[in-house]
Amino acid sequence: MRTRTLLTLTAAVAALVLPAAVPAAAADTPVLTTGAAGGTPVAVGDTLTAPLASGTSATFRSSAGGSSGVSCTSSQFTVTVTDNPTAPGTATESLTAHTFDSASCSSNVTGVLGVTGIQVANLPYTTTVSSEGAVAVTPPSGSTVRTTVSLRTLLGSINCVYEAPGLSGSAANDDNSIAFADQRFTKVSGSGLCFADGYFTATYAPVTDGSATVFVN
Repeated sequence: MRTRTLLTLTAAVAALVLPAAVPAAAADTPVLTTGAAGGTPVAVGDTLTAPLASGTSATFRSSAGGSSGVSCTSSQFTVTVTDNPTAPGTATESLTAHTFDSASCSSNVTGVLGVTGIQVANLPYTTTVSSEGAVAVTPPSGSTVRTTVSLRTLLGSINCVYEAPGLSGSAANDDNSIAFADQRFTKVSGSGLCFADGYFTATYAPVTDGSATVFVN
């Protein structure tokens, strides 16, 4: 009788304790969720995309805060989520594509007639997003973030090649955006019509996982 009573008590305690442990694990919120802050976890392997924020342009200027350079009204980035740990923490992504629609690009540089294309090389880059909203883009080891701006000029077609060791930006939940401001690139090749330094500024929004907006926790 004593043995049966102890077994019954043990089973009753287990029935009370084990269900309480399951919600504790389920309540963990990862860095990236969809629908809302603290919403549905973004799965590792998911593809996230973002176009330029409505009514904005991606600019590549000859000086920080300047007005001379190249401007595009259509651009998009694509990343694959490789790690989405519990918040607070840092999510990791692989940036597999960063495109610019040359038809939407223009230049106000003297002697430049038009923009033929903008190509981003050395992909994929590693992108991290922290719970604090800090964004970092890092090229593969021994490489650089490399961009070629192709222009039509009075002297013919030219390629201006720029490199940066990496990019820093910020994420915001109010508009589900990723923003970069005056990220400096240095010219590594190109004619005298190519400015010596290029400063990249753009805001991409909304960041989505399929049709669902992405939030940072």
